[in-house]
Amino acid sequence: MQLTGNITRDSLMTLEAYSKYRKDHKAEVLTHRKLRTVNLGEYFVFQFESETTVRYQIQEMLRIEKVFDEEGIMQEIEAYAPLVPDGSNWKATMLIEYADVNERRRELARLIGVEDHCFVEVEGFGRVFAIADEDLDRSNDEKTSAVHFVRYEFTPAMIKALHAGAACKLGCDHVNYPAHTLIGQDTLSNLAGDLVAV
Repeated sequence: MQLTGNITRDSLMTLEAYSKYRKDHKAEVLTHRKLRTVNLGEYFVFQFESETTVRYQIQEMLRIEKVFDEEGIMQEIEAYAPLVPDGSNWKATMLIEYADVNERRRELARLIGVEDHCFVEVEGFGRVFAIADEDLDRSNDEKTSAVHFVRYEFTPAMIKALHAGAACKLGCDHVNYPAHTLIGQDTLSNLAGDLVAV
């Protein structure tokens, strides 16, 4: 999977080429995704996206849906390409995972607006709160969604600190889900690679 910094129709593999690639490289893509996954408390999972994870997602959708036509391919690119980090941010798919259906229903009703209460905090700096669901609102008056797309924007000083090895915390200050965790060193080093010093 060739990383170009820009996902276009021409930079994607044909379904045939991807089928062969998938067989040989699925494990390493899943390892990359696992490295970029952070659990927050018992029920929140943040999958920090990269060009690799987004390309894989697009190629998987095209494979599963057997999409060959130009319009279908462009729809998948338009849906997923905005999740690739831009150099000044981290972008993540935020999953709220309750196995029990009734518990999930109850908790999603208690967690309305939670996506706006999730933050990262670089050592020595204030909290950076998520910019959530820029494509469409995923909460309503009755419940929040179990899936959100969030973006964390960093200042040049924060980026410099992260490149220099500053610690970083992922957290939530919603009244019904107060939680925070230190992002592990290997994960943080990988995520710091998404950021371009100005």
